Amino acid sequence: MLNRKTLIALSLSGFLAACGGGGEAPEVPTAEPAGESMKDIGDYVVHFSAQSTDALTPEVARAYNIVRSKNRAMLTVSVLRESDNSSVPANVSVKTVNLTGQLKNVAMREIEEQDAVYYIGETPVANRETLIFDITVTPEGSSSPSQVRFKREFYTD
Repeated sequence: MLNRKTLIALSLSGFLAACGGGGEAPEVPTAEPAGESMKDIGDYVVHFSAQSTDALTPEVARAYNIVRSKNRAMLTVSVLRESDNSSVPANVSVKTVNLTGQLKNVAMREIEEQDAVYYIGETPVANRETLIFDITVTPEGSSSPSQVRFKREFYTD
């Protein structure tokens, strides 16, 4: 199995942009390759990414039971405690829509590996489809949820 640093490095490659949610819906910035892929939520930092599953190596896809395809997107979310940079379990839910408002189902599943906990989910995508990911995260031991929002355009051709 891959260690946490390898998986985060893999999933962060090509990650795009992030901005906060909550209150009024903020304008979602256009994603840039050098954009942020994490958000500070107080005592925790949420790391997130979305990429086409064909970017995964066959070994990684097989290890995590992920279908490799340019027409499938994978969302990865992890929560780290800021004080010691340790992985923290969390309640993670995602609402994803495209620019026409079509809801895209992304069922997240928890992956535990050595001292890391992270969450992955997949959904189909079309060429040049832009998805807006609204992620709700409640770290274990925290009583209030935090919101993370970002968008990502996928190219399948």
